Amino acid sequence: MISFPNAKINLGLDIIKKRADGYHEISSCFYPIPLHDVLEFIPAEISRFQSTGLPIPGDIESNLVWKAYQLLKQDFQLPEIDTLLHKIIPMGAGIGGGSADASFMLNMLNEKFGLNCSIQQLENYALQLGSDCPFFIENTPKYVTGRGEHFAPINISLEGYYLGLIFPGLHIGTKEAYSAVTPEAPRQSVKQIIEDHPIEEWRHYLKNDFEQSAFQLYPALKKEKEKLYDAGAVYASMTGSGSTLYGIFKKEPDQHIVNKILEL
Repeated sequence: MISFPNAKINLGLDIIKKRADGYHEISSCFYPIPLHDVLEFIPAEISRFQSTGLPIPGDIESNLVWKAYQLLKQDFQLPEIDTLLHKIIPMGAGIGGGSADASFMLNMLNEKFGLNCSIQQLENYALQLGSDCPFFIENTPKYVTGRGEHFAPINISLEGYYLGLIFPGLHIGTKEAYSAVTPEAPRQSVKQIIEDHPIEEWRHYLKNDFEQSAFQLYPALKKEKEKLYDAGAVYASMTGSGSTLYGIFKKEPDQHIVNKILEL
């Protein structure tokens, strides 16, 4: 069985408060984008996991795809499988590649072996693997709250636009990303801004709070964002806590400005 796990971007990200459990309360819009890994498994005598493409740090036991299989195997009689992940989505970039791989694995196992898990059950399993993972179970645009595990529908479509991605090659750790952020409740929620303002106005209202610390630590990131606007982006932002920057364009951007161009 084969699938093509996709990345996502954050349209806005507010860090509202620090919770008693140590996590932060956030709100954001997660939006799936057509940048894909390739994930496949076949029946085997002994289960194993292999990867090709971009190198994946860490051992097999720490890989989210392997963890997803082992997680379901605790509750279901799954057969042995040989799994191959071809990695295309950059890691540590804030676009959810690892989370997508894990959730797509859950969906594939559920479908292939007739586990009859509901969406809610799969999301509960996914949450055990990571805060972003449940989003990729349904894999549709969502307004996200809590620590990233609560979802609600949001009225947004970027169909007809182009997305230009810049991968600076920096890995910004979560602790580092939060270091210079002062949590604060916004005047308007991400959902209100996206649904009440045309995309041409987003740059004046829709923000990613992680940019504050990231741009202080890495001034070159701010310059890359300015390049996207100079190239004609109607909206540009850093996505998540990673270093990836994106621009949303009405026309296909200059390929010399960005690392990857996607048609939405």
